[in-house]
Amino acid sequence: MKIGFIGLGNMGAPMAANLLAAGHQVTGFDVAGVTVAGAAVAACAADAVRGADVVITMLPNGAILRSVAAEVIPAMDKGAVLTDCSTVDVESARAVAEMAAQAGCAALDAPVSGGVGGATAGTLTFMVGGSDAAFATVMPLFTVMGQKAVHCGAAGAGQAAKICNNMILGVTMIATCEAFALADKLGLDRQKMFDVVSTSSGYSWTMNAYCPAPGVGPKSPADNGYKPGFAAELMLKDLGLSQQAAAAVDADTPMGAAALALYRQFVEDEGGRGLDFSAMLPRFEKRGRG
Repeated sequence: MKIGFIGLGNMGAPMAANLLAAGHQVTGFDVAGVTVAGAAVAACAADAVRGADVVITMLPNGAILRSVAAEVIPAMDKGAVLTDCSTVDVESARAVAEMAAQAGCAALDAPVSGGVGGATAGTLTFMVGGSDAAFATVMPLFTVMGQKAVHCGAAGAGQAAKICNNMILGVTMIATCEAFALADKLGLDRQKMFDVVSTSSGYSWTMNAYCPAPGVGPKSPADNGYKPGFAAELMLKDLGLSQQAAAAVDADTPMGAAALALYRQFVEDEGGRGLDFSAMLPRFEKRGRG
């Protein structure tokens, strides 16, 4: 396929590289001037999408997505599919889908899970909202860039799935870190705690696959000085999106709200910016109950 790719940052660049390696024709554009070896370089976002079958965006937030969509949709061919892989608010995803439909194009919201490692390895999971026809068009590209793509429903459903998943992730990571800090103060060995919890009812992805305690369980960012696999500020962003969505639909999410407050405090006031979201563990280690 002929692909326009806008946003060649830490996630976008390896995704574009995998599409190129699979034989697709990619024209890229990034406001920072980043390029990907083998991809054509466009002078502006609109130039990147002309004649493309599929346009992929990987952008920081909903406001930037809306701005880019307003620029590129008029330049897209009728019937082309705008596939946004950013994590943004549900309202922005739906607004862009409507914008595309009015121009005779299609749109998918397709946020990802798997981080930079997954983008590089081509093992991302895509959570996708949009029409059946658009999903079928882009599915061959999802299989190149990832290991799984789930069609979650109509426009906005992909973003809804992503923010619900990451609300669980943020809450669960906090609970896991709290438990390790409590175990320390109770004199319970961390390895013994892991051995019990990882095979008991406390089992979770944050414990078993991404353990926040260094030297315990599989290798994780905790074993690398909490260098980000998924940065705390990105978790803060996603928890903010979850609470924005909850407010819009009058959903009661007290644990999500508490997790948002804790990550905001950690990132903005306690030096958490630039650390992995699992660095909540040393944060709790240093704190007492007061």
